[in-house]
Amino acid sequence: MRIDESAYDRRRLRQWLAGEARADGVSRRDLLRLAAAAGVLTTLAGRPAGAAADTPAPGIVKPVPPELFTIRGTNAETNWSALRGTGFHTPVDRFFVRNHTSTPRLDRDSWRLKVWGGGLRGAPGPDRAVEFGHDDLRRLPSVTLDAFVECAGNGRSHFTTQQGDTVTGTAWTLGAVGTARWRGVRLSRVLRLAGLTRHAVDLQPRGLDDAYVTGGTSLGRVRRPLPVAKALDDVILAYEMNGEPLPPDHGHPVRVLVPSWVGISHIKWVGDIEVSDQPLYSPWNTDFYRLFGPGHPPGGSAPLTRQTLKSAFETDAGAAFGAGVRHRLTGRSWSGAGGIRHVDVSTDAGATWRRADLHDRPRAGVWSRWSLDWHPATSGPTALLARATDTAGRTQPDTTAPNTQGYLFDAVVRHPVTVLPPASRHGTQPGSGRPAAAAGPPPQVTGGASG
Repeated sequence: MRIDESAYDRRRLRQWLAGEARADGVSRRDLLRLAAAAGVLTTLAGRPAGAAADTPAPGIVKPVPPELFTIRGTNAETNWSALRGTGFHTPVDRFFVRNHTSTPRLDRDSWRLKVWGGGLRGAPGPDRAVEFGHDDLRRLPSVTLDAFVECAGNGRSHFTTQQGDTVTGTAWTLGAVGTARWRGVRLSRVLRLAGLTRHAVDLQPRGLDDAYVTGGTSLGRVRRPLPVAKALDDVILAYEMNGEPLPPDHGHPVRVLVPSWVGISHIKWVGDIEVSDQPLYSPWNTDFYRLFGPGHPPGGSAPLTRQTLKSAFETDAGAAFGAGVRHRLTGRSWSGAGGIRHVDVSTDAGATWRRADLHDRPRAGVWSRWSLDWHPATSGPTALLARATDTAGRTQPDTTAPNTQGYLFDAVVRHPVTVLPPASRHGTQPGSGRPAAAAGPPPQVTGGASG
């Protein structure tokens, strides 16, 4: 069952602004104030927030060593060079972490999922919810799928470093994404067992992490409405990741998995799901996940749903390569609209392009790995560029229309590297794109991304 996501969300936004949609846990006045702040205060920032990235990540359970991650506040961004040679699925120890607060430690055996609301038979309230334990879900027929999860702000820092745009939010480069093999139960089956009726309009999963406080206002626990049509299509309640029980940082014991949609939809540590016969609204449905600024509607765009198109090299920014040596460049491209049809790569800052070899067939909701051999002849700084085209016909543009919160950056990223003269080849590890230990820090190119 496919839906027109843009039309759905625009309708929900109009309904809420007209007072026809319900938002629990925070007043309409506070939500309007926060929405206004999101669209206005962002213009006052001089650089992306979260640029300092060398302190331990508070509230993350798993180890986040600097060779694998860049710490950004309560979050951990995957270093792309750490993915080289790891295979199609992102290993759990390298999967990025996005936390609003901190990772809760929940007991699987005592955990319960409560399903309630006016869209169920008998309209049970939270105190009379239909409950499912972890074992109840595991007894239901399971489904296994490959899917990427990506923060809507992935690539945000490039608005500033490449385009000179002023944005706010965590200064992700491109490492707030990962692909895993998820196993769980279809949300549609759980909803029907709970008594879903034809009157259901929206449902809203809510996490069990701590309440999120911003601007002096507690917005409650993270929650975000989903249209019933999407919930009945391809959403699962996942309890395994890459063949193992979900780790704490990634939603243990159960998380929502919404293929191809922005990461905020994939509620971790889900504790209850409201099924409503009225339109629902939350701060995470519009205020923080829509596009504000010049070029967008005065009240902001429709809320974000489907992810955009991106490409990344599995190489450190500023890496050194030896001239006169063959190097194998590797990377990955992904899209929320379909599979990857082809990827073009430039090794001379965009002057010329070559078609890369794809190593995975085009599939919706996942990335494709690619590679290209490069034999640089001349030394000096240059930039690597990768430009993907997906099966929906979209191609990465040269620039992304700016928005003040820095969401959905999809432009081709300039990846700075340096080619060393032939006499310096002994100072590099051929083909790795990394300087050898004796070579010292890699040269950097002004304006390039780091990560």
